[in-house]
Amino acid sequence: MKKTFITLNLLLSAVVIVSAQNKITPETSKPNIILIMVDDMGYSDLGNYGSEIKTPNLDKLAKEGLRLREFYNNSICAPTRASLLTGQYQHKAGVGFFDVNLGLPAYQGYLNKESLTLGEVFRSGGYSTLLSGKWHVGSEDQAQSPNQRGFDKFYGILKGASNYFDTKPLPFGKTPYPVKLIKNNIELHPKDDSYYFTDEIGNNAVTFLEEQNKENKPFFLYLAFTAPHWPLQAKPVDIAKYRGKFDEGWDILREKRIEKLKENGILQGNQTIAPRDPEVPEWSKLTYDEKQFWKAKMEVYAAMVDNMDQNVGKVLDELKALKKDKNTLIIFISDNGAQGGFNSYNPLNRGLVRNTGPVGTSGSFDYQEQNWAYLSNTPLQQYKNNMHEGGFSSPFIAWYPSQIKAGRIDKGTAHIIDLAPTFYELAGIEYPKEYNGVASNPLVGKSLLPVLFNNVSQVDRSAPLFWERAGNRAVRDGKWKLVSIYPSYEWLLYNLDTDRGETSNVAQQNPAVVNQLSEKYFDWATKTGVVEYSKFKLKTEVMPGGNPLKK
Repeated sequence: MKKTFITLNLLLSAVVIVSAQNKITPETSKPNIILIMVDDMGYSDLGNYGSEIKTPNLDKLAKEGLRLREFYNNSICAPTRASLLTGQYQHKAGVGFFDVNLGLPAYQGYLNKESLTLGEVFRSGGYSTLLSGKWHVGSEDQAQSPNQRGFDKFYGILKGASNYFDTKPLPFGKTPYPVKLIKNNIELHPKDDSYYFTDEIGNNAVTFLEEQNKENKPFFLYLAFTAPHWPLQAKPVDIAKYRGKFDEGWDILREKRIEKLKENGILQGNQTIAPRDPEVPEWSKLTYDEKQFWKAKMEVYAAMVDNMDQNVGKVLDELKALKKDKNTLIIFISDNGAQGGFNSYNPLNRGLVRNTGPVGTSGSFDYQEQNWAYLSNTPLQQYKNNMHEGGFSSPFIAWYPSQIKAGRIDKGTAHIIDLAPTFYELAGIEYPKEYNGVASNPLVGKSLLPVLFNNVSQVDRSAPLFWERAGNRAVRDGKWKLVSIYPSYEWLLYNLDTDRGETSNVAQQNPAVVNQLSEKYFDWATKTGVVEYSKFKLKTEVMPGGNPLKK
C-alpha cells in the first residue's frame, strides 16, 4: 500500500512537471491570429487566383485552406483600414473620406474613441498585439499611433506610402509628402539603400514573434505590407525573375488569367467577364519602345508581389519553428483593387518628378497605371476607388490546420467589417460596451466562423452591405448590387449571381428593387454620418485611381 502511494505521487509529480514545461493554460490554448493585408493589389494577382506571378507561400495557404470568390473592402487605403481595424463602416469610425480632416465627425481623418481597434480589444482579452507595416488611420499629432491604440509593438509607417529603399519625401507637386519610419514611437533614420521596406516589414514581424514567445499569451499579428503600392521599386534579384514574363502583353495575359480562374474554380462557368477597357490600348498596336516601357513596369510590380510572398514565407517558417503553426488562424486580403488612371492625366505629373534611375530603382517614382491594372483586376470591371467589382474586391485566403477544410473555394459575400466579430468570437473575447469611459460603437459585421469552419458557402446576412467614398455609392443585397459613380447619381443595378462582370444594367427592368435598395442606402447613410460629397466643395488635384488631394 505504501509503495502504491509513492508511485502515484511520482506520477502526479511528473504530470505537474510536464504541464509546467508546456505551459498548458486556458490563455495559451487560445488561437493565435495573423491578419495579412497587401496594398493596391488586384483580384487575380496571386498565383492561386490565376496570376503568372510566383506566390508559393500564399499558394500553399490556399491549397491547405479556404478561398472566397466574393470578399469586399472599401476601395481605397485609409477607409479600408478604418473598417478593418474597428469592425465599423469607415464613416462611423471617423475616416469617411481619407486621412484628412474635412471638419465633420465622420470625416475627421483618424479613428474616433468610440471605435475600438483590434489592438485594443485583443489586448483587453489577454493577447499580445503586434503590428508591422502600414497604419494610415491617424498620426502621432492626433494621439493615433498604433502604440496609442492598443498595439504593444509597432514597426512601419503612419501615413499612406513611402519609398522602399529610403525615407526621402515623396514627390507630390509643390508639397512633398513626408515619410517617417517608426518603431514603437521612435523615429528611425536608416541610411539610403541600406534596406528594402517589404523585407523589413517581414523581418520585424519575425522579431516580434520571437520576442512574444517569451510571454505566456496568445498573439494577434497584423502584417500590413505596402507592396505593391507605388512607387514601383524592387530588388534587382526579384526583378530578374520576371524579365520577359510579360512580353505577350495585357491582352493575351488577361485571356490566360481568365482560363486559369475558370480552371481553379474562382470564376464559375455561368459568370460574365468584364468587357475590355476601351481606355487601354491594344498591346499589338504599341510600338517596340512602348512595349519595352510597359513591360518594365509590370516586371517590377510582379517582383514586389513576389517579394511580399517571400516575407509571408519568413513568418510561416518562424511560426513553425515556434511550434505555433497548428494553433494559428491566418487571413490574407488586399485593401482595394489595382489602381487605374494614367500618369499623363495626372496634374501632379508624378511619374516625371523623381526619375533619377530606371523604373524599379530607388531613384525612380512610378506606378502600374491602368494598362496593367486592367490585367491585375481580371475578370472584374474598374479600379481602385470605384464601386464596381474591380475597385473593392479582394482575394481572400483563410488557413487554419485541421480546422479549415483544405482546398475549399466558396462564395462568401463577406466584408472587412466581418473580420473583427470573427476574430473576437474565435478568441472568446467579449467586445467591450465601454472602453476608457467611452461607450463603444457596436459591431455591425457578421462572424465568418460558420463559413470558415462549418463549410457554409456564404454569410447569412439579414441586412445589406453598404459603401460610400468620395460620392461613389453601392449596396449589395443577396444577388443584387446597386451602384452609382460620382458625379452621376444614376443608380445601376446588376445581378451578381450571373453578372459579376457588370455587363448588363437591369435597373429599368427592376424598378422596385432599385427603389427598395435606394431607400435602404439613404437610411444607412443618415445613420452612419455620410454627407453628400458635393457639399464639401473641395478644391482638389486628382491622383491616379481617383484619390483627391486637398490643395
